[in-house]
Amino acid sequence: MKTAALALLSVSLLLSLGACSEINSPQSSRTTGIIESCPDSPNCVSSDAADKNHFIMPFQLATTAEKAWPIVIEVIMELPRSNIIQQTDSFLAVECRSAVLAFVDDLKLQLRANEGIIAVYSASRIGYSDFGVNHDRIEVLRAALIKRGVVK
Repeated sequence: MKTAALALLSVSLLLSLGACSEINSPQSSRTTGIIESCPDSPNCVSSDAADKNHFIMPFQLATTAEKAWPIVIEVIMELPRSNIIQQTDSFLAVECRSAVLAFVDDLKLQLRANEGIIAVYSASRIGYSDFGVNHDRIEVLRAALIKRGVVK
């Protein structure tokens, strides 16, 4: 009984902390149409990161941007527990929820047709470490897009 009460208290504390972080991180800052810098914490990867701890390779297009982008959107829509919150001709902002406790991560993709790439960003909204979840999300997405012939 004591263990169950302690577990419930721990979950309540985590949810409370998560709610506080949402207040400090307004929705508009997640839909700017740009790829931001990663914070110092290890729970973020970005193809625009200058440091090796956060850097991940962008997606190299294997076809034209016009053919690739609609397929990228299709693949994103197939990701479990994910919701596109902003979509333009060259930018996607996606909320990805974890299976346990439904923590939200931000996934962003920016089509840079003139460079032949899609810049990528994936970061946890709360917490310090993500145990590699954001890195893995990008690599799963890369593999799905390679399979569809969109990226190399």
